[in-house]
Amino acid sequence: MSDPGDRDAIATEPTEPDEAEVLDDSVEDGPLPAVDGDETEEELATHVVDEIRELASERDSYKDIAQRLQADFENYRKRVAAQIHDEADRAASRMASAMLPVLDAAEAAYVRHPEEIGPLLNVMLVELRKHGLETLDLDGKPFDPVVAEAVAHEPGGGGEVVVAEVLRSGYRWNGRTLRPAMVRTRD
Repeated sequence: MSDPGDRDAIATEPTEPDEAEVLDDSVEDGPLPAVDGDETEEELATHVVDEIRELASERDSYKDIAQRLQADFENYRKRVAAQIHDEADRAASRMASAMLPVLDAAEAAYVRHPEEIGPLLNVMLVELRKHGLETLDLDGKPFDPVVAEAVAHEPGGGGEVVVAEVLRSGYRWNGRTLRPAMVRTRD
């Protein structure tokens, strides 16, 4: 403890705040519950508990609203991302469809000049395959009208209908038939 004669030491020691300062700091803006002289402590406690329940209910209501908004926004974000992805796929598919006449011309030229056109055709096919183009290999396989159009038929032994010759190549783009092959079938 400090010497009573040392007034500077007493003045610098921290002092406890009085009760009025503590109450002023803890009171928020807004009306305080009315305290009548007739109201008992039990009634006052009930009133405070009711207000706390009301505030908790209001808080829960706002929390529910915030959670619903957050879920709605997350669903919106996912839906927009899926739409953007689908639109990009459709655009790429349109571009691949636009390239099909070029591939047909390159295939036709390859039949006449394989040494000159072969490297160019291979480069085009390799690049398009990297992005999802797949050439349908149907020669000698069972005929499937989903991936092939039969434009001619030759009689055979009378069994299962198979692709005898591919007249125009068919293509898939990312698993979907972009253009069915034009084929001659045989049974």
